[in-house]
Amino acid sequence: MAFLKYSLIRLALFVPLFVLFLFLQTGALLAVVFAGLIAFALSYLFFQKQRDAATAAMRERFSGRAKPLRSAGEVADADAEDRLVDGNPAVRVENDRRPKDA
Repeated sequence: MAFLKYSLIRLALFVPLFVLFLFLQTGALLAVVFAGLIAFALSYLFFQKQRDAATAAMRERFSGRAKPLRSAGEVADADAEDRLVDGNPAVRVENDRRPKDA
């Protein structure tokens, strides 16, 4: 959530600056560059707390200790598959192969 919040703050800085530079007729490429640099500088200077929270959230997600993001349907499917395999040792589950009729 912190990463999304920080990203939206940066986007809210970028879009008006981009529109301003387009209005000033700097050209699309220069408008992107100028708006990006200014939005980066402003977010770096004034939104340190949000940036640190976003960094911590990303570090936690990619550290390997985070819980996997799975929906209730995926969990139910995995449980049903595990029960099927445990109850019937002759059944093979091969998710990485395509069906023969496809």
